[in-house]
Amino acid sequence: MPFARLASATTPTCHLGLGLAAVGRPGYINLGRDHDLGADRSVETLRARTHELLDAAYAQGVRYFDAARSYGRSEEFLAGWLKARPDVDDIVVGSKWGYTYTADWTTDAERHEVKDHGLATYERQRAETADLLGDRLDLYQIHSVTPDSPALTDKELHARLAEAAGQGLTVGFSTSGPAQAAAIRAALAVTVDGEGLFRTVQSTYNALEPSAGPALAEAHDAGLTVIVKEGMANGRLAQPHAPDALKAVADETYLGCDAVALALILRQPWAGVVLSGAATAAQLSSNLHAAAVDLDDDQVERLSGLAEDPRAYWEKRGSLPWH
Repeated sequence: MPFARLASATTPTCHLGLGLAAVGRPGYINLGRDHDLGADRSVETLRARTHELLDAAYAQGVRYFDAARSYGRSEEFLAGWLKARPDVDDIVVGSKWGYTYTADWTTDAERHEVKDHGLATYERQRAETADLLGDRLDLYQIHSVTPDSPALTDKELHARLAEAAGQGLTVGFSTSGPAQAAAIRAALAVTVDGEGLFRTVQSTYNALEPSAGPALAEAHDAGLTVIVKEGMANGRLAQPHAPDALKAVADETYLGCDAVALALILRQPWAGVVLSGAATAAQLSSNLHAAAVDLDDDQVERLSGLAEDPRAYWEKRGSLPWH
């Protein structure tokens, strides 16, 4: 598995990854984007921003990079960066299929992405990803599986995914929504020829929404690599939006709220990779300080009190505007 590269890595930040959702397209739901990106969000500007972040991340020891077909031009930007750096051979590259980007490089589209987990979408998007990333792609994930997703029951799709796995591609899935735990457990039960199909799971887990934790521990115990996304709750755990309890612990550690929020996840024994969704190099550097945060039991207990009801959390997330 490509994640064996991370197991042998010696950088303190090798288990922090960089997700490109915030910089692969002009519009996203993260708080503070107007400040982070400014008004110029042309393709070339965001391409340069993405390459700057990738350079900074690699220089600081990050070894996992995460894109998706629906993240605008994220795969294209990542592919260009990789082509210009053929000597970078110690990283893991992941992407996702299942959503189609429909915003046409605007921030005010009626719909920014359309979900479809059918076999035809997989075959189309797999070809699109292959055209861009070729053999640099290590991991291909079904994007945002929920318990009712047809991707959990489509045997023909499972066979095609197993075929790709047989050719060396790692196959995984991501989850979203208040029923993440049920989706994870349903995916763990998917088999082809008696073998589990999925080797990775990527889920939302953070101080406000930790409900998937027990299911992620089960996935880890079953041999899957766990990738955590939205550790910053789309900016709700960063200054100036962070809850008072998080700000207090950050003051005690002399580091940022973002570093503490990500450190809380890193201390989970099942967390294989924790993604930064930084939009600026300064944010990225601050996020990466998570590797140096050592939370004590009292601080962890205080932060555990921030957990929200999952349905309330996802309703709040669903109400965030695209900036």
